Amino acid sequence: MRHFRIFILTILLALTGFTSFAQKESRAKTDKIDVEEVKPAHSPRKATIYSAVLPGLGQIYNKKYWKLPLIYGGFIGFGYAINWNNDYYVLYKQAYADIIDDDPNSKSYENLVIEGNWDWDNASQVSQFTTRLQNAKNSARRNRDLMIIATAAFYALNIIDATVDAHFFNFDIGDDLTMIWTPGPMYCQGKAFPGVHVQFSF
Repeated sequence: MRHFRIFILTILLALTGFTSFAQKESRAKTDKIDVEEVKPAHSPRKATIYSAVLPGLGQIYNKKYWKLPLIYGGFIGFGYAINWNNDYYVLYKQAYADIIDDDPNSKSYENLVIEGNWDWDNASQVSQFTTRLQNAKNSARRNRDLMIIATAAFYALNIIDATVDAHFFNFDIGDDLTMIWTPGPMYCQGKAFPGVHVQFSF
């Protein structure tokens, strides 16, 4: 009888240990369940701020690296146009100021004459040249100001482009485009006619 009790006690201890081991294994398996990594959402607000702070930075955030040469090429082109028109504006402005003042020593306008046989004592020719200088000065200033406005518009376009791209960053443009059509009735003036229902899924 004593041996039987020891045998029963041994079986109970063995079963208890097996149950504990099984629970540990179950917990270990539960702890190893793969959890899908949640990717941070792509933020249009960040793209807007980045492009406003530094043009092209929003495009980098959107991973549209091919747009960087276009953006910086555009700014370089506009900068060159602004500088080129401003140089001519300063030149014509100084020449115009010299030709209308009474100082005989200020004659920078004479360097702009490319036509031969120019007579500075001829009042008609001087008046004509003064008008040309004034028109050239105004034209250079207008072109410079237009280039500045175009540069500001290009800067705004850079921000808008980054914002729109960020909105469509996670947009599904895969090839999974399906069309489902099923026959069905069409109603016109209370009467049913045979027809087709078409549904696009993308």
